Amino acid sequence: MPTGSLGLVLGTAFAAGLNVYATVATLGLLQRFGAIVLPESLRPLAHPLILGLAILLYLVEFVADKIPAVDHVWDVIHTFIRPPAAAILAFAAVAGVGEPWRIGAALLAGTVALASHGGKASARLAVNTSPEPFSTWGVSLGEDALAVALTWLAATHPVLAIALAILLTAAALWVVWILYRLAKRMAARFRTA
Repeated sequence: MPTGSLGLVLGTAFAAGLNVYATVATLGLLQRFGAIVLPESLRPLAHPLILGLAILLYLVEFVADKIPAVDHVWDVIHTFIRPPAAAILAFAAVAGVGEPWRIGAALLAGTVALASHGGKASARLAVNTSPEPFSTWGVSLGEDALAVALTWLAATHPVLAIALAILLTAAALWVVWILYRLAKRMAARFRTA
């Protein structure tokens, strides 16, 4: 698989795990305005219907992500949307390679998106324990900015996107592991009290 394709697969997979609608809208807008040239199989992302739907869903997520209880429900639902969407994007992104490579790219992208999504959802659980809403809003805006920036990077600087996606995936897995251990300790203390 060419480096450009791998960068697109990994970068957009991590971004989709954070916000799939921002990822799709960013790719479509970059293609539509001639900032990048997507592979032929991803060019439908620039169609007005797809762009309109992605932007509308992004706006819904933008609001839902700022409300502490609603964002948890949104994240639970999107556990079943973000990784498969990343896998579909990856499968389409590498349309020019053999079928085993396409399936491998889809599996890799789905896994990276699941790690990204898991890190996001886990971190949000910790952040939302704060009584003030500003930390939730700040983290949400940061996630959106990272999704857009990483999508752009994946399309324009694939080698850098590969390195960043690997580092961010490792960080997301570390966050999930740390918060899991913390929750396990708290549950043990609660049972003994």
